[in-house]
Amino acid sequence: MQLGHGGFDHRQIVRCFEVLERFEMNRRQVGGEHAHDADHKKSGAQTHDPRQTDQRLQGAVTMPDHRLGGAGGRRLERLGKVETHGGQRVYHLGGHVTRRRMVVEHESQERSVNLQLRLHRRKNLRVGLFCPESAPLRTNLSIIHLMKPILLPHLQRSAGRVAALAAVLFLALASHSRSQTVSDPVSKPKPATGSTELDAVIIYGEADSDNIVQNIFPPDVEGTRIFAGKRATVIDLDALPKVQANNYRQALAQTPGLLVSEESSPLVSIGYRGLGDPHRFQFMQVLKDGIPIHADPFGYPEAYYTPPLDVVDRMEFIRGGGGLMYGSQPGGAFNYITYMPRRDKAFGFRTQNIFGTDDLFSSYTAVDGTVGNLGYYGYFNHRSSEGFRNFNSDYRLDGGNVKLVYHFDDDTRLIFGVDLYEEEHGEPGGLTAAAFAATPEMTTRRNDRFKLRRYMANAELQHQIQPGTELSVKAWGGYYQRWSKRQNGGGFGTVPVGAAANTNNIENQEFYSFGVEPRIRHDWEAWGNEHTLAAGMQFYYNFSPRVDKRGTRADAEDGIITADSRREVFYGALFLENKFTFGRFSITPGFRMELINQNVHTRNFAAGTGAFTGESSKSVFEPQPLFGLGMAYDLGHETSLYANVSQSYRTTVFAESVIAQPGLVATDVDPSMSWTYELGYRGKPATWFTFDTSVFLIDMDNRFGVTGGRLTSVGRSINYGWDGSFELDLIGLADKLRGAEEANRAGSLSLYGNVSLLEAELHGGPNDGGEPQYAPEYMVRGGLIYKFRDKVKVGFLGTFVGDHRAQDNNDPRFNIPAYMTWDLTAEAKLNEHFTVMAGLNNVFNESYFARVRADGIDPAYGRNFYVGGSVSF
Repeated sequence: MQLGHGGFDHRQIVRCFEVLERFEMNRRQVGGEHAHDADHKKSGAQTHDPRQTDQRLQGAVTMPDHRLGGAGGRRLERLGKVETHGGQRVYHLGGHVTRRRMVVEHESQERSVNLQLRLHRRKNLRVGLFCPESAPLRTNLSIIHLMKPILLPHLQRSAGRVAALAAVLFLALASHSRSQTVSDPVSKPKPATGSTELDAVIIYGEADSDNIVQNIFPPDVEGTRIFAGKRATVIDLDALPKVQANNYRQALAQTPGLLVSEESSPLVSIGYRGLGDPHRFQFMQVLKDGIPIHADPFGYPEAYYTPPLDVVDRMEFIRGGGGLMYGSQPGGAFNYITYMPRRDKAFGFRTQNIFGTDDLFSSYTAVDGTVGNLGYYGYFNHRSSEGFRNFNSDYRLDGGNVKLVYHFDDDTRLIFGVDLYEEEHGEPGGLTAAAFAATPEMTTRRNDRFKLRRYMANAELQHQIQPGTELSVKAWGGYYQRWSKRQNGGGFGTVPVGAAANTNNIENQEFYSFGVEPRIRHDWEAWGNEHTLAAGMQFYYNFSPRVDKRGTRADAEDGIITADSRREVFYGALFLENKFTFGRFSITPGFRMELINQNVHTRNFAAGTGAFTGESSKSVFEPQPLFGLGMAYDLGHETSLYANVSQSYRTTVFAESVIAQPGLVATDVDPSMSWTYELGYRGKPATWFTFDTSVFLIDMDNRFGVTGGRLTSVGRSINYGWDGSFELDLIGLADKLRGAEEANRAGSLSLYGNVSLLEAELHGGPNDGGEPQYAPEYMVRGGLIYKFRDKVKVGFLGTFVGDHRAQDNNDPRFNIPAYMTWDLTAEAKLNEHFTVMAGLNNVFNESYFARVRADGIDPAYGRNFYVGGSVSF
């Protein structure tokens, strides 16, 4: 019997409860449990082993639906292990500590349960209760995403622990069903007479083996963070076939507003709503598990390193000023959330190997598990290719990570991680429009190379001080090196010639950084509602020496020093926000105080002789207060309105005063200030339909860009437009309309689409009335994703991008024509241990480019394929 949003049959509930009561009586007889355990223990009588109950419970509760992804159909004992602490049974599913109360109200006449879940991340799961002598009853459960073990303490009032737990799981659907009347989910639930209160629910972070697709909308409050009133999106990679070779065109297929500036190298460049050059995420705050990963978030905000998507469970994108609690960048925050150790076994193993066009080879091998209180996760990733250009487009990267998680108790744990990463690639040079049209594979730079090394360590302490009060303290530090050599004598898309072509510029920049960030969240009550305060501070220090040399050959690795620079950044920030809740309405004011001190000292030398020619120093201290305000109104049926207005700030970037693109001259500019306004409507009114739509305006003053061959301020830009996205499960919709159950047999077929319409214009400055760089009038993504339980995933993904420019001027060389691409990807799980994968990217072999630099057009990849598989146990 299928129980959906349309309601349920109370007779089936009564029947199931009768069966569960008989099951509980049998369990008591087998285990010897009596109604009053404490008195019975005092009498010296034998009590039952809780693990017997656990085993029976695990045998009775499953999650069989295909929408659960890889976790579908696995029983609880395979999802996580069971431990007993102080009389409480803990079901471990992964890693991040959070507690919330559940209240179960019993209606004796109806013998039904109304479940109110005050949880962090809600996730639509399908849960089946398999009652003996009864057909399975399946329904929808709105519950936290599987991020911690579920702690189920003693039930104070019930016919039995198993019956009560089964009632909780099954009749969560009753509270979630649209036909049921559920008390206001925003207000704090009040235990009614005859109710049962479960003391805590703890959820731990998702492991690699879980493969669970999470809700696209983050909860209002999670951990020490507040999302209420912000335009935030969860990009869960489990929703797609495995993304190979860090293909962000596919990874971001269902996310509007993000522009992928594709290139020949394995590095990543992503822009947002036409705010500036997308080169290396430089207008966004980029984090990995909440820790910044830019080379220097202030003096050199470029993310040359990004984690391999194989280790990423999901990405959180908090748009615009909504990312104020992470940093001040105007493009918002982009946070990679990586896997946690699995907790159901002591050792797990997975290896994935992919082969493809142009000698692509990608290998990812990981081990994880939990022994006692210590969990571990480690991986090694290798990727290499010869590239599609004629020469010098090869790349190779190797990276590894070890993550250790130690649980002191249910309230405290320590996470420690080490990242090691090295990468090298060729830079084959840009092309002219004519050369691109004739031979897009052509190479204009045979000797230009780039190398990156990154060695970082981090630690995080997570502690629940008391229910509703959580503390997180992060610390990180390490070494980052960016090295390049580039031949002189070339122009826009031309091969280097003349005497200058016999020399090159060698740049070596290093970053020694350290940071610490404590955060706290506290729930408090007033005016009949529960409110949430989140606050924290960050201290960051970076020392960055840079040495520039002139080589005497086109391929020289060393040469005469021409400049020796030393830069220091001292940074401090204080931030806080409070979510005030009044019934269904919440308002969240926020404040951030930035304190940035940058010092630069440069010594210059003659290129020919190395003789000292002079030096210069500069120091700037910038205090900057920033404010934000978010509002949300819960309309019911899992839909809501949200609005946000926030300030953002891009500090003076001394790195751009010293380090310019080839062929450009850099000048100091004042900080950029912007205001972001957004009003939207989003929801998941049915399990088969999700939507999010908003209008926005971004007003950025003192925008940094290029004019007349100089990196400088190009005035003020005003960008406004509309974003919209949806996902519709066609099979789920058909089931709803026909009252059928095809989804159980046929899987899901999701039609998705998202649109971003943008109007952007420069005001004042040298390019008054012009169009800002990387601000296409439209971006459209759409396609189909088919999933059959956890066995098969197939995606046909389309991307359409309108005409736009790569510089803030009218130079026609930097025009980017509209383009359209389609990708076909698939994976199939042959059995529990073997999975095969294949894909055809750019199916129709579109010839296009999405990036133009000072040295010319960087062509995008034509049609290419990959095949491979993974083994796990």
